[in-house]
Amino acid sequence: MSRLPVPRPFLKWAGGKTKLVEHLMQRRPPTFRTYHEPFLGSGALFFSLYRENLIRHAFLSDINAELIDTYIAIRDHVKEVIEILSEYRYSQEFYYELREKDPWKLRIPERAARMIYLNKTGYNGLYRVNQQGKYNVPFGRYKAPRFLDPENLLAVSKALRNVEIICSSFERVLDRVEPEDWVYFDPPYFPISSTANFTSYQPDRFGFQEHEQLRNICLTLTLRGAYITVSNSNTSVVRSLYSGPCFSIEEISVHRAISCKGSERKRVTELIIRNYCENKVPQPYLFEA
Repeated sequence: MSRLPVPRPFLKWAGGKTKLVEHLMQRRPPTFRTYHEPFLGSGALFFSLYRENLIRHAFLSDINAELIDTYIAIRDHVKEVIEILSEYRYSQEFYYELREKDPWKLRIPERAARMIYLNKTGYNGLYRVNQQGKYNVPFGRYKAPRFLDPENLLAVSKALRNVEIICSSFERVLDRVEPEDWVYFDPPYFPISSTANFTSYQPDRFGFQEHEQLRNICLTLTLRGAYITVSNSNTSVVRSLYSGPCFSIEEISVHRAISCKGSERKRVTELIIRNYCENKVPQPYLFEA
């Protein structure tokens, strides 16, 4: 399989939007000013927009401080991150040795290199922490994991050069969004079953109350004249939250892994929710504040 042109996501991320990004690109606003992504993760949509020369200004944010520091390190210290990664070796012994290090006692380039290495060599490409916030993914067995990719990291650094990268919760997006900005929300998906768990990304849960809060933020931003896109699971709860004249809801079919084995995939439907249609702006008069 051919690789995407650079820059592309440098982290594997549970729920990452690489499979959905083509659909999101086709459904982007006709024009927009500043791009905002408050659930950053792998940043697949941001990098796709950048490759198409569609980013003028961007705010990228996430509540995961280690993730945000990794982006900042690649933006500001990419050569040092590459140098550190070049000294790492792929072995089970080294993996657990590095995993046991406290990331907050490392300098930011070392912290970023640690996260990239663990992400690329850990089991199934997971990022998972326990209730104490400690990374606890076991060693993964790969033939040749690509944790050192200088070409892409240099391109990512260039793409992030004029981007504001912020560690904050999603509701803080209200502090930054202006009319005609585009906000893409990719929250932890609402569970499709009682046993599903999409919230191990952070030790705190992202439950119904947070999804409801996100919907309310989307309504507020619609009143402000911003473009809003939300991706989420195809569930009755999500459909109910975004029912009404303000939002359009569209089912999209994508391939997803259905077990810990990446080879076991099937097509599932997910939702893309928008407050605009092609060539049409947000219409705040459709609801009462």
